[in-house]
Amino acid sequence: SSQNFSEEFAEAARQLKKEAPRIQFGKIDVTHQHDLRKEFNIRAFPTVKFFVNGSREDPIDCKGVRKASTFITWVKRRTGPSTVLINSTEQAEAIIKADDLAVIGFFRELHNESVEVFCETARDVPEMPFGMTASEDVCANYGIQQNSLIVFEKGKPVHNEVLEDGRQNKLGLTRLIKSFTLDLVTEYNIETSVKIFDVPVENHILLFTPTNSEAFKAIYENYKSAAAEFRGKILFVLVNTNEARNGRIFEYFRIRDIDVPAVRILNLTSDARYKMPADEVTVENLKEFCQSYLNGKAKQHLSSEEIPEDWDKMPVKVLVGKNFNSIVF
Repeated sequence: SSQNFSEEFAEAARQLKKEAPRIQFGKIDVTHQHDLRKEFNIRAFPTVKFFVNGSREDPIDCKGVRKASTFITWVKRRTGPSTVLINSTEQAEAIIKADDLAVIGFFRELHNESVEVFCETARDVPEMPFGMTASEDVCANYGIQQNSLIVFEKGKPVHNEVLEDGRQNKLGLTRLIKSFTLDLVTEYNIETSVKIFDVPVENHILLFTPTNSEAFKAIYENYKSAAAEFRGKILFVLVNTNEARNGRIFEYFRIRDIDVPAVRILNLTSDARYKMPADEVTVENLKEFCQSYLNGKAKQHLSSEEIPEDWDKMPVKVLVGKNFNSIVF
């Protein structure tokens, strides 16, 4: 809620006042400030922007940050180094074990394009600690031979991304790393919906199924297996069709009881929807669907009623999604 958000924001301001008095915090109610709203293109609330060196041109957006501790990390990484420089295995282990999640960059040398992209990414992911090293001993200890980013979860490496100069982009890495703040499959509900939309992965796949059906366990295992392969590229969401409060999302995708289990992909940027062509929710079918979507080969799914048999019997023709284009154009 906005109230909770304001409290966290104020707490961050209080803590940073001691550590970094040069950083000022302010809040504006833009209800009647139409000029400011227009100038800074404020579309959603709350919006947080960071102004640097007294300039009102191009402030930096602070997106998806909800807790005071994360605000503080975000600001510190914008005004100082965004990652910890690691010189020993002990230091690396301390960072990896301090939190549930940690990200370490292993590099041959610390002056290249990949290092820059890594540091930029760290600025945008204040939810977890970042460290980097060019120590041969540390790299050897983890068996790393090429520039790599490794995500550690509960002390164990769970993802290894090879970093090649010029090939990685910051947005792609940010999406990949932020996706680890969510479970492999996130069940959709009122609480998780905010988190789902805060993670900057624009492709969402949704499995609509009753969670108390006999087949659920097998279907869910298949769904999780596919999710592991597309982490950071497609966000896997589970929608329980027995939950009455999920009614609006069924309507949005035009899902009926007879359709379930159903699988859809949604692109948040274009609002385009895609339907899995196969009926069975197998690992193979899911992988094929996700891959064809990422390759741009999946057919867009336009929800439509069936064409009525007597659509052209009367002077006023009956149009539905399926015959609209062909008749009108």
